[in-house]
Amino acid sequence: MHDSTVVANCFLKLAKDKNDTLTPMQLLKLVYIAHGWMLGLYGRPLIKDEIQAWQYGPVIPNLYNKIRRYKSNPVTDYIDHGLNNDRADDQLDYDENDIVNQVYQIYGHLSGPYLSRLTHQPGSPWEVTYKPGVFGAVISNDVIEDHYQRRASSKQG
Repeated sequence: MHDSTVVANCFLKLAKDKNDTLTPMQLLKLVYIAHGWMLGLYGRPLIKDEIQAWQYGPVIPNLYNKIRRYKSNPVTDYIDHGLNNDRADDQLDYDENDIVNQVYQIYGHLSGPYLSRLTHQPGSPWEVTYKPGVFGAVISNDVIEDHYQRRASSKQG
């Protein structure tokens, strides 16, 4: 299990290597989706951070607070984690790197708003957890794992 900033830096490195950029919304959703697929396919979490159901979808507050200054602009710098962030992927094991790479390949080109819609569809972990007017409801890993296991078994992307 990793700090969400480590995984976010892996996505930023992938984008940098392809001369792409990621907005905070894209980055938050990509980390969340990778965490979901790690739970669904391997039965273990990718990140140790709490995920909450906010009005516009699942949010990782720890990561959000570190990148919110970018607003809707691209995140231009690695998130300081006190390490050589060009080698952030060295901190992930083979399966974790594979998940991050596949998530980036499949979802990395999608806009933040589109990724947001994907992560709060009917029946999603966000939808079953979110309660209007309740701030900070935690989306449990069990709910996320169940959702992504069902998606994997039905072969939905």
